[in-house]
Amino acid sequence: MSQPVQLPNSPPDSDDALRVEDYFRDGTVPEDALLWWQLERQDALLAAQRALFGGPAPLVRLRVWVFFELMALRESRLTREALNQAFHVLRDEALDNVLKRLRDADLLAWDATAQTYAVTPLAQQLVGILQPLSQEQAPDGDLASLLAGVAGAHQLGTLQPAQLQHLLAQLSRLYDEFADAIASGSEFALRRARTRFEKALTLVDRAGEALGAIIAQAESAGEARLERLARELGLAQARLLAMASQFNRALQQADRQRVTLGSTGITTTDVRRWLQSQGDLATLLNGAWERPVHPVLVAQRDLVDTAEAEFERDRPKPAEAAALPQGQAAPTGELSVMQLPPDMDQMQALLNAWTAAGTTEARDLAPAILGDSYARASYRAQLLPLLGDAQARHLKGATGDMARQPWSVRWSAEQGPVDDEFVKWMSRGVLTPESSSSE
Repeated sequence: MSQPVQLPNSPPDSDDALRVEDYFRDGTVPEDALLWWQLERQDALLAAQRALFGGPAPLVRLRVWVFFELMALRESRLTREALNQAFHVLRDEALDNVLKRLRDADLLAWDATAQTYAVTPLAQQLVGILQPLSQEQAPDGDLASLLAGVAGAHQLGTLQPAQLQHLLAQLSRLYDEFADAIASGSEFALRRARTRFEKALTLVDRAGEALGAIIAQAESAGEARLERLARELGLAQARLLAMASQFNRALQQADRQRVTLGSTGITTTDVRRWLQSQGDLATLLNGAWERPVHPVLVAQRDLVDTAEAEFERDRPKPAEAAALPQGQAAPTGELSVMQLPPDMDQMQALLNAWTAAGTTEARDLAPAILGDSYARASYRAQLLPLLGDAQARHLKGATGDMARQPWSVRWSAEQGPVDDEFVKWMSRGVLTPESSSSE
């Protein structure tokens, strides 16, 4: 049997007694791993973070606060008097300890000649990493920060495969989380997951254009790993989009299982939501557990008598026979026939008079249209297309008589005023006899 490896137990700040090989089997370090090699290159950044976050929680919060406030100062060279003024709320010994810690971590440089402090490039790199600490985290801030980092790095040309790998892992975790909510069948879990799912889809859709550009750029640049990770991200996005129908089916199933309590309109979902809003459910009993139970004993004959009485009470009464009503004489009525307006007869009378007079010249439209009111004039103007209509000539009645009149209408594009009480302006036109038009 292999003996357990005794890990070194040394203070957090002492690096002399610690060896990385002691944490691996057979003392083998994964030097061929890309991530391990990248971490070895960032020893200064890791040491700066360890110096900033090592120790009790209040002291760590103080160091981070001073570090962020210090990085927000606009002066490139800071004297001790300027720092005392910027951190006047701190005690001198507390500020001295934090500044010494920052100098030891190479986050703050001291110029003994000019007696000034300056921010180092390592501190500028560290503040970009710690930026999420100074921002209010949204419910989906993890996915939003990863997507923003990928999109921003792509725009700046500094995108690394590790960023896509972290985003892909986060999308995979979200997919499993949403799948568990669907499998649970709980209406409340489904609605909570559906809200987060829609926000995640919105974020992924907004980053879809950047994802397509990353695939095209990686393909043209020959970066096989970056292209593969970008295509896997596209597949993960497609899986999330396909999950929308699963959410709809699960919510419809939950709706079918909802029960309405009587005719009150209150459902089991409303009751459950109300119970969840109560702080202590035991207080709803209001001492009901202390009341004894009083059993009610009923004999069989009493049950039979009660059931018979209920059956008799609810049995519908048979309908009684009723004689037919006596016959009644039908009331006298009048048959009214719809009459057409007299305008058609008046217009035909006018045209017949012109025909009987042997008129061979064109006549103005105004006498045949104008008169009485604007509505009557509009109706007469609508009758004019019947003149000479080949299909209406074969009809019987006033419409056929109108179509068989030996007159035709000819409108002009010119317009002008007319002498009428109701119409002040109209298009010009003439009525032409068929004899003159054929000539």
